Amino acid sequence: MDREKIWFFVNGRRCEVEVDPNLTLAECLRNELYLAGVRVSCGAGECGACTVLLDGNPVFSCITLAAEAEGKNITTIEGLAEGGKLHPIQEAFIENHGMQCGFCTPGMILSAKALLDRNLNPTEGEVKEAIAGNLCRCGSYPKIIKSILSAAKSMRGD
Repeated sequence: MDREKIWFFVNGRRCEVEVDPNLTLAECLRNELYLAGVRVSCGAGECGACTVLLDGNPVFSCITLAAEAEGKNITTIEGLAEGGKLHPIQEAFIENHGMQCGFCTPGMILSAKALLDRNLNPTEGEVKEAIAGNLCRCGSYPKIIKSILSAAKSMRGD
């Protein structure tokens, strides 16, 4: 297969990479751009560990081809902190113990960010729906939901 040159913005930075046509976005981000916060677990779009934001929408990067992201904006967990300061969602996860082993945390946080970018006053049900594609093997869902609702409150300035 012929490699092709593609470009996209990752965490605000323009990146150009040469990829095989069948390379997944997760493999590209991890192996070509060394963004280890993109976790790969199931490889089948079932667990959400590989979730990234593509033009603001959560996608499973393990089943998205890198070429599908051409010209788009990608946000990974590494792109949330600004100037050495954690994003309010990241802070809320720490303060509310929203992670246990941490493997699902990047995907959970990015799914939460997509929700809170469109709705800063979500109900518990809306939070559950937003993270429905993300599995937490530790079963920390109550603390994850609490973290997201706490982040929403903080981001609203309450």
